[in-house]
Amino acid sequence: MIRNGFPPRAWIAALLVAGLAAGAGMAAPSLADAPHAAAPASLSMQLPTRRWVRYPAVPAQLSPQAALGKQIFFDASLSASGKMACASCHSPEHAYGPPNGLAVQLGGPDLKRPGTRAVPSLRYLTYTPAFTRHYYFPGSEDTEDEGPAGGFMRDGSIASLHEQAGHPMLDPNEMANTSRAVVIEKLAHSGYADTFRQVYGAQVFADVNKAFDSVGMALQAFETEDASFHPYTSKFDSVMSGNATFTAQELRGYQLFNNPLKGNCAKCHFDQPGPGGRPAQFSDFQYAALGVPRNPEIPANRNPRYYDMGLCGPYRRDLADETDFCGLFKDATLRNVATRSVFFHNGRFHTLDDALRFYAERDTDPRKWYPTKNGKLVQYDDLPPKYRDNVDRLDPPFLNHKAGEKPPLNEADIQDLVAFLKTLNDGYAAASGGPAIHEAH
Repeated sequence: MIRNGFPPRAWIAALLVAGLAAGAGMAAPSLADAPHAAAPASLSMQLPTRRWVRYPAVPAQLSPQAALGKQIFFDASLSASGKMACASCHSPEHAYGPPNGLAVQLGGPDLKRPGTRAVPSLRYLTYTPAFTRHYYFPGSEDTEDEGPAGGFMRDGSIASLHEQAGHPMLDPNEMANTSRAVVIEKLAHSGYADTFRQVYGAQVFADVNKAFDSVGMALQAFETEDASFHPYTSKFDSVMSGNATFTAQELRGYQLFNNPLKGNCAKCHFDQPGPGGRPAQFSDFQYAALGVPRNPEIPANRNPRYYDMGLCGPYRRDLADETDFCGLFKDATLRNVATRSVFFHNGRFHTLDDALRFYAERDTDPRKWYPTKNGKLVQYDDLPPKYRDNVDRLDPPFLNHKAGEKPPLNEADIQDLVAFLKTLNDGYAAASGGPAIHEAH
């Protein structure tokens, strides 16, 4: 299903290969002038310089709130085990994602309780919009309802970054504190308790709810201000700024990324600058049911009656009656995706290559991905049978494919896509959109 209101993606590939050589110093053509049909790709051509991208300024120093939030982020003493901090699952050395290849992380008071969802990265959350059940794409011709969008967590159940920041402290599978009061008692005896009072008031610990909310606000300030949460130092950003060029393979991958009949990745992982020159976020913040296979690595899945259905439960309760939403999870950003070793909400795949192969072959070779029971294929087995019709079969690369058909992406295509996706890894440049580190010296 091509979501109503989204423009065709073919013209973007045409724009990419019809532009000027990167770094030519000329203004890019307006997206409003882009053609609506793809042109044959010339690998000798590169992206034009994207003058409208405005990367966020890096503050000279963190505010007192953000500096306090940084201390909290790395403080393992605030957990029930005394050994788990925010940084334990959201490692700075791993793009603020998990530091290992476990499908779900271990937490709880003894660090032995497994979670039920793969840990997402905390990078590039700043522009996440508020959750809505009815999203209308700006400037769409027919302004039709695109469905749910926005919100924090994989099911959009948390309304703000500061609320999300406080959530793991009380989750029994994570930092596992039994109440807000327990967290605040630990904080009041921490080495930075006086700093907390200086920032939020001398009597802040007298009001547990105010103090706990202040913890979330401090963490939000840290995640918002510190450039490491939104560095924009990937090769893609350098190419967008005219400071680098794609290799031939990376450019082929980018064309596949945008080709609406091949990868069609840009349909959900929007790669164009946003309002006010906001850098591409590589997510539309919307939701999709992809039919990812059930993951036996998650202990909760040993119960055949347990299903994680995203928007309609089990953690989110307010949309339980919205059965069309069952199985839908938020489209994650693809920035730094090639640094990860777990993919999708349930961590079912451990290599980017396999995640892409699943996209290409889910319906053309379903027996490769799904189990059989009593000789019968159980497709989309991580959803109850009554909700399996929610799985997307109409958006390319799915597009009503049937078993035995030629997949939309072959192995060479997948390797080209991987090469492009690696250009989304931060660390290529020292500054947002800058030249490669080795060229900057």
